[in-house]
Amino acid sequence: MFDLFPGLGAGTEMVILFFVLMALRVPVAFSLGLSAFYAMGQMGFGFDLAGDLIAAGVTKFSLLAIPFFILAGTLMGTLGIAERMIRFFRVLIGSMPGGMGVVGTVVCLFWGAVSGSGPASVAAIGPMIVKGMEEDGYDRAYAAGLVCTGAALSIVIPPSIGLVIYGVIAETSISQLFIAAVLPGLFMGLVMLATLPFAGRRGGGREALDALSPTPHAGLPYRQRLAAAFREAFWGLLTPLVILGGIYSGVFTPTEAALVATVYALGVGALAYRTLTLRGLYEALADAAASSAVVMLVVAYAGLFGWVVTVEDLVGTYSGALLGLSDNQWVILLAIMVILLVAGMFMDAITVMFISLPIFLPVMREMGWDPVWFGVVVMVNLAIGLFTPPVGINLYVAANVTRLSIEQIARGAAPFLLTSLLGLAVVAGLPQLSLFLVEALR
Repeated sequence: MFDLFPGLGAGTEMVILFFVLMALRVPVAFSLGLSAFYAMGQMGFGFDLAGDLIAAGVTKFSLLAIPFFILAGTLMGTLGIAERMIRFFRVLIGSMPGGMGVVGTVVCLFWGAVSGSGPASVAAIGPMIVKGMEEDGYDRAYAAGLVCTGAALSIVIPPSIGLVIYGVIAETSISQLFIAAVLPGLFMGLVMLATLPFAGRRGGGREALDALSPTPHAGLPYRQRLAAAFREAFWGLLTPLVILGGIYSGVFTPTEAALVATVYALGVGALAYRTLTLRGLYEALADAAASSAVVMLVVAYAGLFGWVVTVEDLVGTYSGALLGLSDNQWVILLAIMVILLVAGMFMDAITVMFISLPIFLPVMREMGWDPVWFGVVVMVNLAIGLFTPPVGINLYVAANVTRLSIEQIARGAAPFLLTSLLGLAVVAGLPQLSLFLVEALR
């Protein structure tokens, strides 16, 4: 077979070819697959082996959580559950300093406990939050940046698709990962709130808050408006309690929770809100199927890529090089975090994990780090990558729903990027922030 990079091993050639294909704008899944097929050919393996490896990579029970969590989040967006929740939080905290900025942050965090997917969260709640923030005096690009940042935390706050993938690769308890991510996720939300005073917000009023989604209760006293908004949003607000409560109490596993979330969303739409229609169901299924197909295609070809990495012992080579950087574990952790942040600028979180974790996990074990804490650190890193230029995927989704350019949204997200990096340093430097609840519930 023709050798593209003479003198290099098949595994190293595969890695180089992968980045070349990415630079040529070949979709991530096909970049993984083509580079892995090339390496297998160089190693003398027949392509008949590829089918078995792909099947083995996608038939893990835990991965069933991905399409169902995506479907549950899509349904809750299309069935009006998101709009009712935003209306409730607008009434509850919209009059606080920061107005719709506070509402947008809280809704993003709350929606993270429903969706589990950053891009899906931007698409579901982004238009409503951006409109409300703009009417409340915020710059449109800044509002889009807040949504990109808050939605990125969907892969940190449980239930998180990213944590499911990490648990599968690292063979770590997904339930413990979910528990460990709660406090760091909330802390990152507080970091977002601390960024709001620097927004340069223009004046806004109560009428601006009502522009988000008109309500028939606007003229009532505060307590009556709050009670009415709570009644309307009750079943949606109950969603995280149903999902996370069931997981933490042991009623069902994280994988089963994804199916429960889907059934619950259908029940709320059909029986409580009466917003479920055949057309709406079809559109939700189509959107969720398309999103799930992209993710699972990456998972399938990443299995091939990972097999070549293992056979060629790239794990031993690269992890050994990483360990050789320094005897100081904090220097090594900093190097890992920088690699994850840079990788997150160019690739989606799932691809980064499948490529990097086989190398980083042996380093983690050598250093004696807790795999649950390390998983949370990895996830916060990758969340920041979702809204980091030049190709943070949340930026592209936000550009699509707001009709702003990538450059404008990137500028709007810049303050949140800076404060999020500070938050990441705290999460990495204080393992107890992640492990406190895990140890308390053992």
